Amino acid sequence: MTSKEPYPTPPASPPKGKTDPILRNALRYTISPKEYEKLHQYLIKRSPNALRKRVPPPSKYTSLVQTTDDYNGAAIRASVRVFIAALTSLKLWEAIKSTLLARGKAQRTRSKTPLLKSPNFRLSVSLSLILLFHRLLFRFFSRLRSNLLTKNAAPFRRRNPRISRSLTSRLAPAIGASLAGFALGVYPGDQLRITIAIYVATKSLEFAYAALEGDGWFANMPWWWGSWILMPLATGQLLHTFVYDRDCFPKAYGDFILDHTPNYIQRRPATYPPSLPWPSTSTIVDSLAEMSRLNWPPLISPILFPIATNTLPPSLSAIAPITSPAHPSHTSLSCATLHPTTPSCSKTFLHYILTAFPAIVKFLTAYYALLSLPKWRKYFANPTGELNALGKRVLRTSAFLTGSIGTSWGSICLFQYLFPRTFLSTSRWFLGGFLGGLLGFVDREGGKGHFMYSVRLSIDSFWKVGVKRGLCKGFEGGDVAVFVAGLTLLNVVYEKRRVAVPGAVGKGVGWLRGEKLFVEAESEEEKPGLGKED
Repeated sequence: MTSKEPYPTPPASPPKGKTDPILRNALRYTISPKEYEKLHQYLIKRSPNALRKRVPPPSKYTSLVQTTDDYNGAAIRASVRVFIAALTSLKLWEAIKSTLLARGKAQRTRSKTPLLKSPNFRLSVSLSLILLFHRLLFRFFSRLRSNLLTKNAAPFRRRNPRISRSLTSRLAPAIGASLAGFALGVYPGDQLRITIAIYVATKSLEFAYAALEGDGWFANMPWWWGSWILMPLATGQLLHTFVYDRDCFPKAYGDFILDHTPNYIQRRPATYPPSLPWPSTSTIVDSLAEMSRLNWPPLISPILFPIATNTLPPSLSAIAPITSPAHPSHTSLSCATLHPTTPSCSKTFLHYILTAFPAIVKFLTAYYALLSLPKWRKYFANPTGELNALGKRVLRTSAFLTGSIGTSWGSICLFQYLFPRTFLSTSRWFLGGFLGGLLGFVDREGGKGHFMYSVRLSIDSFWKVGVKRGLCKGFEGGDVAVFVAGLTLLNVVYEKRRVAVPGAVGKGVGWLRGEKLFVEAESEEEKPGLGKED
């Protein structure tokens, strides 16, 4: 007979229900414990009691999803949010374009595109994958480098000296992480992808130049040295492309030039009979290009020679409504086309400056005022100083744009007096744009953004002209390769000289790497008991 215990052991309680691992991972990849705590503090606490009872408190949520290493979870969370933000923004922009910006225009019926082939969806996927792979690759190569530098990896380093030198280089994580840029290939190869690639490449070159400048490579440059010296080459190439290869020229930029050159590109007069034809702006520019190919023929005025039957070459007959009533004092057909009623080229140039300058000032005032909205606190703190700086910026840029456009067109008249008709007949457009670009000196203090924008447009159009004329041949995915090269250079500059990548771009590169999270993860691994070898 067995004796009974005076205090029998109570029966074992049933095991606590375990959280579904799929749900736990879904929560972990959706919101971090810190974010959940803030969400609970500002939103859930103010919600109805029924909802508060259903959601766990922050401490329970933390114990549910907390891990010793949240780097991968944070990378996935960030990439998912980039995808949602990009897709939402693109959809919103599409809605704005189709409603607010398309008022009064004929609406095109668009066929529904499958989701996987939608450009908006693929661009959002591409951006999110770039972020995800960049963070994962940066951590992978950083860990690989640190492991190869340990004593245990000495035999491997001796057997593979070249590979070891590459993988243990300080730049190995930066270069390896840049391979994430190939995810841009998920987005279809159109103009936007080319623009992104050129922007990243040129921006990285800017920071590389700043790094070299900080190291003293350009210490003895003259006082006038700056980014504005790129403007003459860019405007020369752009004007040449605008005249001869307008299909390779950015349309918005061309429309801006034509809208602000009414003195040189003649519009249809209000009193002109509607039944008679009038050349379009494109026809006028094409005719000017044809004149240069014909070595700038002289004007045979129908007013002075009414009996003459062939006053214009057959290929220029479309501009007869402009040149036929032109002032008979004109001797050059190009001058008669650009300013038919005024025989004086200098007077036309001066009149253009006086009429175009106020219009450009109004446009730039609205443009810079819109860009200044995020800095509204500075305007309240120092309204006089900020408005004065804004006014100077508007005036400098207006003077630069007005003088550049006017000089580019007016130089064609100038060359008629300086050069023989056959001298540089087709290259005068590049030379005229070059002279117009020299006006960038006026805006050299604050016009770097405009200069680099023109350089990027010039690179894009120059490449397209080269492909069109068979001078160069691209390959599929070449723009993605340019993007990866630019991203690599940007990462290298950031690694070697971080102060050369300031402002939002520097913060963006650090965020792209997940630097703060990486440091936290490494410090967690270095704690005792986490198994890191010495």
